[in-house]
Amino acid sequence: MENNRNYFVAIALSVLILVAWQFLYVNPKLDKDRAALEAQQATQTQQTTTAADGTATTTTATNGTLPGGAATGTTTETRDAAIAKSARVEIDTPSLAGSINLTGARFDDLKLKEFHETVDKTSPIITLLSPAETEHGYFAEVGYVGSDATGTVPGPQTVWTQDGTGKLTQTTPVKLTFTNDKGVVFTRTVSVDEHYMFTITDSIENRTDAAIALSPYGRATRFFKPKDPSVYVLHEGFIGVLGDLGLHEVKYKETEDDTTVSPGKATGGWLGITDKYWATALVPPQATPYDTRFSYFTDGRPRYQADYRQDDITIAPGQKTDVKNLFFGGAKEVPVIDGYKTSLSIPHFDLMIDWGWFWFFTKPMFQLMDFFFRYFGNFGIAILITTIVVKGLFFPLASKQYASMANMKKMQPKMEELKAKHGDDRMALQQATMQLYKEEKINPLAGCWPILLQIPVFFALYKVIYVTIEMRHAPFFGWIHDLSAPDPTSLFNLFGLLPYDVPHFLMIGVWPLIMGVTMFLQMRMNPTPPDPTQAMIFTWMPLIFTFMLATFPAGLVIYWAWNNTLSIIQQAIIMKRHGVKIELFDNLKGLFSKKAKPSS
Repeated sequence: MENNRNYFVAIALSVLILVAWQFLYVNPKLDKDRAALEAQQATQTQQTTTAADGTATTTTATNGTLPGGAATGTTTETRDAAIAKSARVEIDTPSLAGSINLTGARFDDLKLKEFHETVDKTSPIITLLSPAETEHGYFAEVGYVGSDATGTVPGPQTVWTQDGTGKLTQTTPVKLTFTNDKGVVFTRTVSVDEHYMFTITDSIENRTDAAIALSPYGRATRFFKPKDPSVYVLHEGFIGVLGDLGLHEVKYKETEDDTTVSPGKATGGWLGITDKYWATALVPPQATPYDTRFSYFTDGRPRYQADYRQDDITIAPGQKTDVKNLFFGGAKEVPVIDGYKTSLSIPHFDLMIDWGWFWFFTKPMFQLMDFFFRYFGNFGIAILITTIVVKGLFFPLASKQYASMANMKKMQPKMEELKAKHGDDRMALQQATMQLYKEEKINPLAGCWPILLQIPVFFALYKVIYVTIEMRHAPFFGWIHDLSAPDPTSLFNLFGLLPYDVPHFLMIGVWPLIMGVTMFLQMRMNPTPPDPTQAMIFTWMPLIFTFMLATFPAGLVIYWAWNNTLSIIQQAIIMKRHGVKIELFDNLKGLFSKKAKPSS
């Protein structure tokens, strides 16, 4: 029964790994190839349109209509050229560099000072937002929808005037003004904190002799999708927590299929576009209802847009009203995002980071690792210590499991007696076996619990390493410069000693090999199963895991190898305490003596 149990557990694990391999590697690769083909087709279509018309189609804001696009022009402009052709206000904070476009008061030039494109600190810093005229156009803006009676209201083509001079810093807000053809005065004050949150406060003064009505809107628009599609465990695309409507995660493909996804009217909350590590988010006034929309536009250049439109606000003659919006554009750092949720009372803003369905397990694991990181200054060490803590929490259960396994080994002589006694009477043998388990207080299923518990720990750690920006470019020791990326070495070019690159599927690095060895040793702690099929599975499983985990983040492989090592030590101590022979050395000796024995 023990052998059969181990056999079924091994089969279940193999199936689980194959399914995970399909979701985490095969499917993303197919999606990547498909996305590349779609991008190529879109480029060809765009080039054809541009060649025929001279420019891409232009969509501008008009009174009564929420903007769906911008004056895009062609996509041949460089980023520097697009930025240089309009008046701007410079942005300079500890975390951000860029500028605000005075045409539309648009956020379309934003770089993240603290993050680089590669692990090389001399590589360019991350560019988040760029003008619409560029290949990777991505911007956000806040404006108004009005009526003919209101006159021209601030929109994509509105040219604002800066009061005074100077740049936007965390200590110096900037003031912009615009007076329309009816005499309505818009005064916009933009401030920014030391991280990534902008506050846009509009003071609207009605100097006409009649009441006016206008509707605030906000939108985030991008002209491209991430070049590397996300894996199954991570959402990238549209996102928002829309008041009582709750969390909405809409993939790009959903809007491509349906053009527009309209969750409905909400009060309170936020919405935007999220990438793996970066995001833009608009936070409308929390007390005013607004309609939401996630859209895909194909008129001219294809583009994706998350927007909202508030209900009309009415301003009496000679009166003034203030409208306050927030805009987030930056890195999804856990303490920063959590801080905004608390300090600015933004509902569920922490859901911008995709902790998954098991957030109650995943997020505490990150917090534990982050605690050790702040103490030791290395996330690799934090992973090792977190593993020890988790093993400690599960020690009572693991101890019972290994003790039960030890007792079952002690019972092997009695089991053999029962088999000899009952022969082929399987029913009688099963009843006698269960009676023996009951008398000796043995749980035959105890061996499954540590494996079952290790699976959620494994996936929670995978989620933490893959999702959190804190793990991005986090080094360990030696050749591991990024715990969120696979081990860069390979056995098949002698770990870089031979001057050639190897195919991706042969990137079997040092840490995957260490993990495979520890897994092999752990499985050899127990007697070799007598059944040839079971023995074959136990022999080949470490090799299969070595190849499959080689493509996983190095931090996860280090965890698995370290966890295996701790399990071997733990099992050896418990088996010795119960007076049960440790099979490891005999199994290794038998394995190598078998290989060394000449064939007859």
